[in-house]
Amino acid sequence: MSGRFYVETLGCPKNQVDSDKIIGTLLAQGMAAADEAGDADLVVVNTCAFIEEARKESIDTILALADQRRDGARLVVTGCMAERYGDELAEALPEVDQVAGFGVAIPAVVPGAGKRLIPVSVQTLPELDLLNLPRPPATAPWAYVKIAEGCDRTCGFCAIPSFRGRQRSRDVASILAEVEQLGAQEIVLVAQDLASYGKDRPDELGAGSIVALVRAASAQVPWVRLLYLYPSDLSDDLIDAMLDTGVPYFDLSLQHVSKPLLRRMRRWGDGERFLRRIADIRRRDAGAAFRSNFIVGYPGETEEDHDQLLAFVEQAELDWCGFFAYSPEDGTYAADLNGRVPEGLMAERLAELRELQDAITARRRDDLIGSEVTVLVDEPGVARSVREAPEIDGVIEVPVDLEVGVFHQVSIVDAQGPDLVATAGVTVP
Repeated sequence: MSGRFYVETLGCPKNQVDSDKIIGTLLAQGMAAADEAGDADLVVVNTCAFIEEARKESIDTILALADQRRDGARLVVTGCMAERYGDELAEALPEVDQVAGFGVAIPAVVPGAGKRLIPVSVQTLPELDLLNLPRPPATAPWAYVKIAEGCDRTCGFCAIPSFRGRQRSRDVASILAEVEQLGAQEIVLVAQDLASYGKDRPDELGAGSIVALVRAASAQVPWVRLLYLYPSDLSDDLIDAMLDTGVPYFDLSLQHVSKPLLRRMRRWGDGERFLRRIADIRRRDAGAAFRSNFIVGYPGETEEDHDQLLAFVEQAELDWCGFFAYSPEDGTYAADLNGRVPEGLMAERLAELRELQDAITARRRDDLIGSEVTVLVDEPGVARSVREAPEIDGVIEVPVDLEVGVFHQVSIVDAQGPDLVATAGVTVP
């Protein structure tokens, strides 16, 4: 296959990995990347379908790229929306040449092939599983690596298992080979349920697979970061392994702190347990950084539940926090629950939580003024320390002459909300 391609990615880091796998396959098939959609012979949109807002963005992007493509170029829609709403998308969007599910090799898409969806659940060829496709070397000093696909949990608000399928963990050897091939200084491990890695393959991968993987990956690259950990699987061994990597960054999927509401969400834990775990980690490493996300307005959320969340946010003093309005999703347990929270009330609760957390984040960033930290320079003038995950957290402004892709020791001299300002120090070997 010859010609040029353009890939547009929407949604989470896991989608970015999928796009990298698509890009790697297209390059291997002899195609070249185009900088603009209008210059491409094949335009691929990797969509997100997590909540209604994401679906709307995906549709808007598809239509915009349909207008931008040149005559004769093909437009393919893949990703979560394609897998979840394939037939509907194919019917509703005549602009699209094919709607391709996760198990479809994009290079196989040909004019006139139709728009039929091929779900990953019926795809039997492992080489067509995105987890096993090649990808190009990293273009930044860091890279995401997806270690598993799918999820075995039944959270009341989440539709991901219905279209991503059950958990499928990769071989350790294939993950480590990808880490080496990427050539990045920082590897960010991602999955729908990261800490459950290997549980679907106990005989092959064994108990505690994620701990062994983290230690093996950290032997290959300077920084290993984990995103999105369920608190029930955050074992002492995993905490120790993460601290030993030198990246004490804990992205915990908490979603709420009210015990009754969490059970209504079909999730584990409560605020007191979460606070004890956070305190335990801080006792082991006072400099540990924390991120979490919370759903506001889940059906049945009371003022008491909201007050508990406010109190938790104030007491936990997390470095980074995201708050999202509940979005009813077809086919989920919560879709039929009573006790819907009015949109206006959800907006008020969101504003209250975000204002509180913004002040906490700013205060914790101010506390870093005067400290010396090791940073990885991502691009001229922009760096991160272990406290900042790529793309989602604040950054550190550094002198533009610091070499990109290299670790440097810098001094923090100012804070501007979530971002820090540093002066140059020395290069770290």
